Amino acid sequence: MPERTAETKGNIQKEREQANDPGAFSAVLKRLCKDKIAFLALLITLCYFAVALFAEGYKIWCDVKKVTPVYMVENHTSCYAAPSLKHPMGTDYLGRDVFLRALFASKTAVKVGVIASILSALTGVILGLAAGYCGGRTDAIIVWIYSTFASMPSLLFILAFALLVTKGFLWGGLEKAFGATAFLLRTEPGMLAVYLGIGLTGWVSLCRVVRAETLRLRDMPYVQAAKVLGQKEYKILFGHIFPNIVHLVIIYFTMRFAYAVMTEVIVSYLGLGAQFEPSWGIMISDGQEKLWRGIYWEAGGATFFMFLLVLALNILGDALRDALDPKMKTT
Repeated sequence: MPERTAETKGNIQKEREQANDPGAFSAVLKRLCKDKIAFLALLITLCYFAVALFAEGYKIWCDVKKVTPVYMVENHTSCYAAPSLKHPMGTDYLGRDVFLRALFASKTAVKVGVIASILSALTGVILGLAAGYCGGRTDAIIVWIYSTFASMPSLLFILAFALLVTKGFLWGGLEKAFGATAFLLRTEPGMLAVYLGIGLTGWVSLCRVVRAETLRLRDMPYVQAAKVLGQKEYKILFGHIFPNIVHLVIIYFTMRFAYAVMTEVIVSYLGLGAQFEPSWGIMISDGQEKLWRGIYWEAGGATFFMFLLVLALNILGDALRDALDPKMKTT
């Protein structure tokens, strides 16, 4: 019996080492580097993140120094100026540089993508693990919850939520809580509503996948062995099951990031998202009114920046799926 116990512990340790192999990350990176298009998509995505971090720091510096950000500087003598060396993407109706506004709008896009995707991923993973591992009544309740959310029109829910916040329909205490949270995240209450709206409606697909994988993994020998050895439930979930589904979470996060960016653009385009910060949605909304006069650069510039990020994220998501999927790994 002691020999079987030692063998069981050895198997568990072996499974854990395989799941948390430090060389796994370098192997995935090598697979991405071999695909030139995927590697280019990764570089583009990292550039957007770098710009977003710089823009956030620059905005903090401007607030401290009480300086008008460069992308907000108006010049009424050069309104709707065509693209030139001074203004590569022209100027808008207030004479503001379109290229700088589109560039700094990356902060809004990346911020909503990160926060909303993290919220969706956390909700989907926690509920999916609980449903698949516990089963029974817990599984039935979670299935009912995600079936209800799946039947809701996500965009309308996000728009309604943003409308409640931006138009002052919230109860006083809740409005103050929203304002405080938005202040901590350095965003607007309307944008916070967009973060939460996307996060609360985007976890369903991941929850389904995690639940299905957990149902399969909970009957694996190494999980059963961990139960026999008396390991606590949370250690089994996050020490043995979660490492084997983390690749699904990474792929989902990338895909959800692109969806969150596009959703924010739509909401801001409709006037319910960003109000005071540059946003591709606002730029497209402002620029479309002058398209009939041939003034295309504001809407075109914002569309180009959005298209490049979303395309890079989708290519990166497909590449990560191929690199992380165990069935596609070569020996």
